[in-house]
Amino acid sequence: MRASTAALAVALIAVTAFAPAAQALPSKFWGVVPQTTPSPEQFQRLKRGGVDSIRIPVPWSGVQPAKGGPLVWGGIDTLVGAASTAGIEVLPFLYGAPDWAVPVDRSIVSHPPRYLPVRTGQQRAGWQAFVHGAVQRYGPRGSFWAENPAIPWRPIRTWQIWNEQNFKYFVSRPNPGEYGKLVNLSYTGLKAVDRRAKIVLGGMFARPIEATFKGPKQAYFATDFLEQMYARTPGVKNKFQGVALHPYTGAYQTLTPYIEALRDVLIENRDGGKGLWLTELGWSSQPPRAGNSFAKGKAGQRRQLQGAFGLLERNQRRWHVQRAYWFSVTDQKGSCNFCDGSGLFTETFVPKPSWKAFVRFAGGRAA
Repeated sequence: MRASTAALAVALIAVTAFAPAAQALPSKFWGVVPQTTPSPEQFQRLKRGGVDSIRIPVPWSGVQPAKGGPLVWGGIDTLVGAASTAGIEVLPFLYGAPDWAVPVDRSIVSHPPRYLPVRTGQQRAGWQAFVHGAVQRYGPRGSFWAENPAIPWRPIRTWQIWNEQNFKYFVSRPNPGEYGKLVNLSYTGLKAVDRRAKIVLGGMFARPIEATFKGPKQAYFATDFLEQMYARTPGVKNKFQGVALHPYTGAYQTLTPYIEALRDVLIENRDGGKGLWLTELGWSSQPPRAGNSFAKGKAGQRRQLQGAFGLLERNQRRWHVQRAYWFSVTDQKGSCNFCDGSGLFTETFVPKPSWKAFVRFAGGRAA
C-alpha cells in the first residue's frame, strides 16, 4: 500500500455551510498528499479548492546517491517552487538512505528495505549532514529562496522525520529505540541551521496486521511503537512538537478508537500537549470488492471523507488535531492496493465527488 510514496520520490474552496467550522480550525489544517508531481495549474486549482498544505517525500537516497557527492535537490525544488507560487505550504518528510550509507536487508525477500541510518558513525554523520543540508536549502535563509527571488518566500520550518517507521515497508526490522535515536540526530541537524525548526514524528501506520505475526518483528501497532520509543529514548519528548498517524481503516468510525488510543499513550507519558497530525488518510473510489476494505466506489469515497472530516472538526480541540492530509491528489494505477482510486481526482485530473466534499470543508471552490 505504501509503494506510491516511493514512486513520487523517484519521479520526482465558494464558501459553504462548512466554512464557519473550518475557520475555527488551526491554520493550514487541510492538506493533500500527491502521488505524482502536480503541474503549476493543478497546484493553483488545489489552492482555490482550499488546500493549505502539501506533504512531499524528500529521500536522502535521491538527493545524494553518491558517497561524498553533492546534495542535488532537483525535483524537490520543482515541488517547493510550484507549491510556494500557488500559496500552499510544504510539509516534507525526510526519509530513506542511499546504498553507500545503509545496505539493503537481503534477509527480507519481498521489497527489501533498509535499517534506519543510526547504526554506524558514517550513517549518523551522513544523515545529519543531509538534514542540515535540507534546512540550508529550504529554511528561512535557504539557498533556494536566494536563487529564486521571483518565488514567494515560504520557508519550511516544520519537518517530518521518516515515514511509517513502525512498518516493514519503510524500515527493515522496525525498532522504536533506533527511531528515537534518529529523532535526536535530526533535531541536532535541524537546530544547527534554524533554531526555530520543528519536528513532527513520521506518520505511523495505526494497526498493521504484520504486527500480529510471529517471528522477527515486521511491524508494531502505532501505540506500542510510540510507547517503546519513549521508554527506550529518555529525553526524546523534548525533541519533537507533533505526533503523526496514518489511521487507514475500512470505515471512518474506527478513527475514534485509533486516535484516542494514541492520545492515551501521550498522556501516560506526560506529553498530552503534543499536537496530532494525520499525515495520510483516505479511501478508494474503486468499486467495492471482497478483500479490499478501502474500496468504496465514488459515492462511498465521498461519504467516508465527509464522515472523517466531520469527526475531525468536532473533536479537533479534544484530540489536539493540527493537520489532516488526504491521500491522495490523483489516482495512480498499480502503486498500492487502493492507489488506483485514492485520488480526489482521476489520473487525468478530472474531479470526483470526493473533491467537492473536500472543498466544502476547506471553504474553497471546486472549479
